[in-house]
Amino acid sequence: MPTIHRWRGWRVQFYSSDRDEPAHVHVRKGDDQVKIWLHDLTIARAYGVSTRDLGAIIRMVQENRDDFQEAWDGYFEHRDQ
Repeated sequence: MPTIHRWRGWRVQFYSSDRDEPAHVHVRKGDDQVKIWLHDLTIARAYGVSTRDLGAIIRMVQENRDDFQEAWDGYFEHRDQ
């Protein structure tokens, strides 16, 4: 599970087993987690995250979406070779 970004104590990651799903990130802090689809920034699921934090996380993902997509593509392209 590579960490591709850190922000305010949150880690932005994806799982190597996620290759068959559309591009997304898991944003985690302790036991709290949000899974966000990169193509439309919708929340696939969220556990233990406040509404206030959800809004800030979505804005952060939006600001970094291109970098996160590039990290996703680079990781899975490299693993397919």
